[in-house]
Amino acid sequence: MVWGPAGFTGAPPRWLVAEGLLVGVLGVVAMVGVAFFGAWVGKPSLAGGEASMVCAAALAVYLMCVRAGRALVGITALLAMAFAARTPQAAAGMVLESRGLVESAVVTSVEKGNAADSERGRYLCSVSDARGVTLGTQIWRGCGPTSRPGDVLPVVYDPRGSVPPRGVGQGPLDDLVPWAAAVVGASVVAVVRSIRPPAGPTEVPLPTGTGLRRPG
Repeated sequence: MVWGPAGFTGAPPRWLVAEGLLVGVLGVVAMVGVAFFGAWVGKPSLAGGEASMVCAAALAVYLMCVRAGRALVGITALLAMAFAARTPQAAAGMVLESRGLVESAVVTSVEKGNAADSERGRYLCSVSDARGVTLGTQIWRGCGPTSRPGDVLPVVYDPRGSVPPRGVGQGPLDDLVPWAAAVVGASVVAVVRSIRPPAGPTEVPLPTGTGLRRPG
């Protein structure tokens, strides 16, 4: 009930491992895909992460349907929810990487981020484009303690305006890779341990009055 019956001896069946991999990969792809589609077409209801959370819940429901252990279902669901919460930023980065344009922006002000960002050493730069129009979002990629008003930062923006601009930095999926691996791994373990042991032979009652006795 807690960790799953794991009704097998030795190595788990290959088909069961393949099922777990398929379920985990499909869940990860669905969570990223729906956020990317929403960011690409400019639908906040899909790009904001709520739809990815629904996909994460669907993964947990599937594991419950195959009667995986409750603890493994809970662990997989928590990992999937944490993964889904990170998909909006990754989806926006994928859109910018696909069709974004890079231009130079001028720093107008620099400030220290909030407590959560400060732990990571982040600084936030307000910038304006070449026409002097202030961008509606602050940039942290490329912005640091040495940044000063008047500095020039490379900024990538979406010509369609579906996602906000951001500084040029690491790949959009770099932060998601370890979380995706954790979700797939937990899904495999949950599915593999969900297999029930084979049913044992059932005893058939002998008719009374036959004089026969069971062996042993």
